[in-house]
Amino acid sequence: MTELTHNPIDYTALTEQVRSDQAGAVVLFLGTVRELTGDRQTIALDYDAYPEMAVAKLAELEAEAREQWPVTEIAISHRLGHLELGEVSVAVAVSAPHRGQAFEAGRFLIDELKVRVPIWKKENWADGTTEWVHPGIDAPAAGDST
Repeated sequence: MTELTHNPIDYTALTEQVRSDQAGAVVLFLGTVRELTGDRQTIALDYDAYPEMAVAKLAELEAEAREQWPVTEIAISHRLGHLELGEVSVAVAVSAPHRGQAFEAGRFLIDELKVRVPIWKKENWADGTTEWVHPGIDAPAAGDST
């Protein structure tokens, strides 16, 4: 299941969607609006997307993850619109027979989502300036968080 939504992400429900008696592991990744990006203070983010292509790309990523790992279930939800500090912008939930598989598939999904899915964010800085960015273009160094 993949979706774009303007509503707050119910990550508990998303996690429950992927739980299964066939899976020994469930991994949940939450991307949240953080206050500092480098040395700049963020006050909010705005997300926009090309919805038809974004949904298609999310489905492609899900199919690729299913080909690479024996995942039981996958659920991805990405928020659009205006988000305040601390709000969840993206959630990726993966279940698999074993934890390594679930972690690997989850990391692949969030990393590739940020590069390949046409979702853009506008940083609203504390100094009153704004900047639209696509995470895949000026992606943070490997290992960085959302």
